[in-house]
Amino acid sequence: MIINKPTVVFDIETTGLDIINDRIIDISLIKINPNGLKSEKNYRVNPQIEISKESSNIHGIYFDDVKDLKPFKNYAKEIFNFIKGCDLAGFNILKFDLPLLVEEFLRCDIELSLENIKIIDALRIYHLMEKRNLSAAYKFYCNKTLENAHNSYVDTSATLEIIDKQVQKYNGQDVIDNKGNILGKITDSIDSIGSIISNNIVDISGRIIKNSQNKEIFNFGKYKNQIVSDVFKSNPEYYHWIMKSNFPQHSKKKFTEIKLREN
Repeated sequence: MIINKPTVVFDIETTGLDIINDRIIDISLIKINPNGLKSEKNYRVNPQIEISKESSNIHGIYFDDVKDLKPFKNYAKEIFNFIKGCDLAGFNILKFDLPLLVEEFLRCDIELSLENIKIIDALRIYHLMEKRNLSAAYKFYCNKTLENAHNSYVDTSATLEIIDKQVQKYNGQDVIDNKGNILGKITDSIDSIGSIISNNIVDISGRIIKNSQNKEIFNFGKYKNQIVSDVFKSNPEYYHWIMKSNFPQHSKKKFTEIKLREN
């Protein structure tokens, strides 16, 4: 790999997934220079806010582990000087790590200019180069090349083969989401996959889902994760706004069922 300009690869661990309100707990940086020399930095800091249980379950860092440490602002200038003028690289940094780091810098009155800076996101490259379509799945699971793709019968037959191979491959394994929650276990029954994928779906487009208490909650907008019936009681106009807006008819039907049920 040729390095033409100093490049900093970095990763952060945080209190949660909210780019605006969550904070950095841990940041590691590796600078690669054109001459091949590397330098590394690692900082663990007190985020000065609580760490969500879901995040702690993933990275294993709890507030008691960091409560006596210095906050990010104590290291902000040092981190900024380390990455200033360098290209930046990481995994999913475009949508998460970099925006959150920029927010942290701004709280410290430091502006990280991205002008003339190249951003290398390994996840973006992965998605571009390793296709996630039916042909790719057929090759991965069945080790076959899909001929005449986008013929409905060919695609249907291939999908059946893929599902059969998935059941065989993952039989007995737990399915864990990105937050560390176990969604279920795949068995040798196709039903197990259906239960995992659709167990919390209320409307087919996913505007409404069920939470861990089996309550219907919003999965979008300003009321995301709030109970639908509670919102309709406190803000009846929101229901009318949904009915007038460009939502799928099936979603509107389910919203109406919830509203009528609670009246």
